[in-house]
Amino acid sequence: MTWQGPGRPLQAVAVPGVRLQRGDALVRVDLATICDSDVHTVTGRRPGATPCVLGHEQVGRVVDADPHARSVDGRRLLPGMRVVWSVVVACGRCVECHRGLPQACASLERHGHAAVRRSWELGGGFASHVHVRRGAAVVVVDDDAVPDEVLAPASCAVATAAEAVHRASSLLALAAGGAAAEALRGQVVVVSGAGARGLAATAMATQAGARVVVVEASECRRLLACRFGAAAVADPGESRGPLSLARALAQVDRSGRHRTVALETSGSSAAVALLVDTVGVGGVVVLAGPVAPGAAVPVLPERVERGLLTLTGVHDYAPASLVAAVAFVSEQRHRYPFAELVEHVVPLEQLDDALRLASAPGAPVRVGVRPGGVGGR
Repeated sequence: MTWQGPGRPLQAVAVPGVRLQRGDALVRVDLATICDSDVHTVTGRRPGATPCVLGHEQVGRVVDADPHARSVDGRRLLPGMRVVWSVVVACGRCVECHRGLPQACASLERHGHAAVRRSWELGGGFASHVHVRRGAAVVVVDDDAVPDEVLAPASCAVATAAEAVHRASSLLALAAGGAAAEALRGQVVVVSGAGARGLAATAMATQAGARVVVVEASECRRLLACRFGAAAVADPGESRGPLSLARALAQVDRSGRHRTVALETSGSSAAVALLVDTVGVGGVVVLAGPVAPGAAVPVLPERVERGLLTLTGVHDYAPASLVAAVAFVSEQRHRYPFAELVEHVVPLEQLDDALRLASAPGAPVRVGVRPGGVGGR
C-alpha cells in the first residue's frame, strides 16, 4: 500500500518481483504496527517522501535471501527464519558508521520512509513483503512462542527506548566511574509520556533497579504505566494535589537526591523544560520522542551549568539496542503486558481505516496491520 500524501487515499500497488542485491533479503510480513511517526507523516505534521510504502515496526519470515545476507550475530539468513529488522539502512563505511552512529550514516536510507523506486519498491512494513536492504540490522527470533504483537514494536518504539535507557545509564556510569548495567539501581527515573516508547523505557528502567515516575495526561495510560513497573504516576496538567509531579516524586524519593534521569518520549516541547527542572545535580535528560517540528524549548544555560546537567538526544538506535529490545520483550513479556499494547489488528486492505484510528484522540497505543487478514500465524 503506497502513501500518496496527506489527505489522499492509499493506493494498492502490485510488485511482480524483487531483484535482491548482495546482502539483501525478502521478508513476508506477519504483523506491522503503526508508529507515532507514521501518524505524524500521514497527518502532515512532518514531511514525507511520496509515493512511499510506510511502516517500520514489523515482524516477519524470510522467504528469499542473497547468500551474503546476515543477521547481526553473523548467521546466514535462510528461508523460514523469523526476523525483526531495523529502520535504518547504513553503509557501514562512513565516519558516522565507524563512530557507532549508523542512524546518522552519510548515505542513510530508512525502511518505511523512502520513496518507491525501481530498485526498492517494497521498503516499508505496510505491505505483504519487505525488501530488507543490506546495511539493516536483522535480528533472528528463535522462540516461536513470542507473539507477533510483542515483537513488531521492537523495531522502533522498544529499540528506541532501549537506546535511551542505555544512553542515560552510560552517562551516569561515566560520571561515577561505575558499570552502565548498575548505573540506574536505586535511582529515580522520570519518564514523560506513556506511549509505546515510554512504557518500554519504564519497564527497562524498572528492571534495571530504578524507581520510575511516569508523567502522562491520559488516565488510562497512567494505569497502564503502573503495570509496566511505574512506582508513581503524575498528570502534567496538575501543579498540585495527588497527581502532581511534586507529589509523585515525594512518594518515591523524599530526599530528592536520587532524581538523576529523565526520559522524554512523548515529543512534547513543554515536557523538555519540565524535565530539565526536575532532575537533580549531575542529572541526565534524554530526548527520545517522535521527531516532528515543534515549539522552541526555553532552557536556561545557568540551570544546565550549575546543575551539571547533561542534555542529549536519541534518534533511532544502534544495532545493539535492537538486539536488546528483542531480548527484553521476549524474556519479560509475562512480567510486562507488551502484547496488550496492540489493541486492534486490521487487515492490510483496511490500512486507511487503521491510520485514521491511530490518529484519533484517545487512540490505542498501537494498531496492528496484518497482511492476509487478522487471524495471525
